[in-house]
Amino acid sequence: MLIGIKPVISPELLDTLFRMGHGDEIVLADAFFPGNSMNTRVIRADGIKIPALLDGILSLINLDSYVPHPLVMMAPVPGDSLDESVEQSYREAIDRHWPQTPAIERVERFAFYERAKKAFAVLMTGETVKYGNIILKKGVIPVTMSVHKVTDFVDRH
Repeated sequence: MLIGIKPVISPELLDTLFRMGHGDEIVLADAFFPGNSMNTRVIRADGIKIPALLDGILSLINLDSYVPHPLVMMAPVPGDSLDESVEQSYREAIDRHWPQTPAIERVERFAFYERAKKAFAVLMTGETVKYGNIILKKGVIPVTMSVHKVTDFVDRH
């Protein structure tokens, strides 16, 4: 365990987030997603739901503010419907850390798969909701922000 890092963040996930550059994407995939067919870098977070992972991840990184949509989810296939509470639960975690984040973009299923193939990594979760996959695009941390976070941490300890 490390101070300030939520227990849902495994060592492998922490290493992946560290190695990602700005503009790199990570897929938070539900338990049914074909992660190993989509990407060679697959991390396991079995049993952990996406809202908890979003809360842990977004306390460590920021989202790309230079693109219109740093968050992407799969659009429903024609004839399917969405459970609005899924996106709402994700938004609660997102807005807790980055409240100015634009609306989540919805893309067609196979366009989502193409993004997943190009992503830095796929994080396989324990999420079981329909259309629960989400892609995060990592942003650039402003220098002043990292200095303030370190200063705040030192001041508290």
